[in-house]
Amino acid sequence: MEQKVKRIEFRFGRVGKLAPLLVAAVMIGWAAFSQSNVNGYVLAFFAAVITGVIFTKEEKAYGEALVYGLSKPMFAVIVLAVILAAISGKLISASGAVQTIAAYVVAAGFTGKLFVAATFLMTCLLAFATGTSVGTYFVVIPILFPVGVMAGAAPESMIGAIVSGAAFGDNLGPISDTTIASSATQHADLGTVVKTRMRYSLPAAAGALILFLLFSRTTDGSAAIESVGGEGKPVSLVMLVIPVVVIVLCMMRKHLITALSWGILAGMGAGLLSGVYTMDALISFPGGFSVSGAVIEAITGTAGTVAMLIAVFSLLGVMECSGLFEDVRGLLERFAKKERGTEATIILSVGILSMITGVISVAIVALGDLVNELGEKAGVNRYRRANLLDCTGCVFCFLAPWTVHCVIPAQQSAQFGEGFAVAPASVPFVNYYSLCMLVMLLVAVLTGYGRKPPYVD
Repeated sequence: MEQKVKRIEFRFGRVGKLAPLLVAAVMIGWAAFSQSNVNGYVLAFFAAVITGVIFTKEEKAYGEALVYGLSKPMFAVIVLAVILAAISGKLISASGAVQTIAAYVVAAGFTGKLFVAATFLMTCLLAFATGTSVGTYFVVIPILFPVGVMAGAAPESMIGAIVSGAAFGDNLGPISDTTIASSATQHADLGTVVKTRMRYSLPAAAGALILFLLFSRTTDGSAAIESVGGEGKPVSLVMLVIPVVVIVLCMMRKHLITALSWGILAGMGAGLLSGVYTMDALISFPGGFSVSGAVIEAITGTAGTVAMLIAVFSLLGVMECSGLFEDVRGLLERFAKKERGTEATIILSVGILSMITGVISVAIVALGDLVNELGEKAGVNRYRRANLLDCTGCVFCFLAPWTVHCVIPAQQSAQFGEGFAVAPASVPFVNYYSLCMLVMLLVAVLTGYGRKPPYVD
């Protein structure tokens, strides 16, 4: 259970409170401009955490706030999921299954932009069914991403399609935590929330699909296949048991960690029984104080991402204990007067908080009660409020390059080699669903689109 720590006071007032965030922003901009990998963002957030020590008035309280951020259950879930997903991804990629599937796809002529568009649609369906965007990355990226690159799609386009599909599922899925949180905080019926949200999600998805078909970049797929070892072997397809097990368990509402664990166990069993793997290939102790094999290689390969998550959640603890969330709430109260102004302020405040926290449901819960109160006063329909909360989070949180929605896909892409790697800062520009949803929100506020659906009292 989380334990609240005392409020942190900073020197120089609000400037001191924002200093860690400003340092992070500058470092992130530097890393993004330099097309850095995840390690550049690790430096950015650790620099922010260290900078806060200079401005805090009470160093002990500051240290407690850092630990408080790491005590959040979401931190443990994401870190464990990153490590377990790396293992399952390694088992699939090292088996030759990816090359085998890619060879079949290329032979069928299902390449380039068509494969990108199909990836977007498949990811939409999976994320909608499972209700988890992060879990979707761990299932889809190890297979569809490298296959798509080998089939002639640019790495950035493939990652964009996967992140876009995950955003759609997170936005519209009835069992998504964001859908549940947005409907619950606004006291709105979940089924009607999903129905009314289609007015926003489906046009945004259609726009994203068109953009992927028109603007997805293509490459020489045959060269990519050769660079990772040829055409593979059909027997390696037994390793697809891993995503099958994970998907089935997620759809049964099992915990993501246990689903990934069962997927790994099923994959190791199938690999050993089929002869795809030997035990030494999976786990080996060759002596000389060393350990080798696919499992340990996957675990150690996540070091940069785990380090960044440590810094991000530590900083999140500091921001929460500094009263930054209350500042955002104050912004909402100050500008939320009339209907349109209230809607615009909901989008602005939830957008800011979702980018800061990197977790949409946290921003929704933190502002939910106040949005409910002010929305009622301004005459904003409860379903409209729920939709604005969720749709805003699925824009700004997914477009911030330091959140898990950019960092984890970038980390997952890098495991296939330099030619496959995508920088976190590149992901927002190819996340066409979130970009289209941003346009939908602007249209909705300016024109009143979706404000009073005919089937809602």
